[in-house]
Amino acid sequence: MAKLDVGDAAPQFELPGTGGRTYRLSDYRGRKVVLAFYPGDFTAVCTKQFCSYRDEGERLDGIGAEVLGISPQGVDSHERFAEEKKLNVPLLADEDKAVAKAYGVVAGPLVRRAIFVIDEEGRIGYRKVSLAGLTYESVADLERAVAEVD
Repeated sequence: MAKLDVGDAAPQFELPGTGGRTYRLSDYRGRKVVLAFYPGDFTAVCTKQFCSYRDEGERLDGIGAEVLGISPQGVDSHERFAEEKKLNVPLLADEDKAVAKAYGVVAGPLVRRAIFVIDEEGRIGYRKVSLAGLTYESVADLERAVAEVD
């Protein structure tokens, strides 16, 4: 699995997600998208991360990019997590970790917490992968990351 860098073409994907939808990266062509890889539903840091996005939903809506969460749990887990926590970000099920592997964010059995901003042409404009995953990118961090991608 090669490390992806800024300027590389973003690996395409098609994943099932919350709301009974199938999400394809190609559907966002012409718009910026933030991919937020995370280790797991209902875990402490992941819950704080996605609840912070919920709590700052208006600000998140104004960053100029669609935000998608991706983790290895199934859609049923994502639906329970989203419903219980009243989350506002679609959660995508990468159960075989194929997408996480394509983006280079798998470490042993775990998916690393990572943020990728994909530009309008489908290229990686920003990349941050956490080694430990004990912190997360806030809405302010996402605003800065999206603003850097021109």
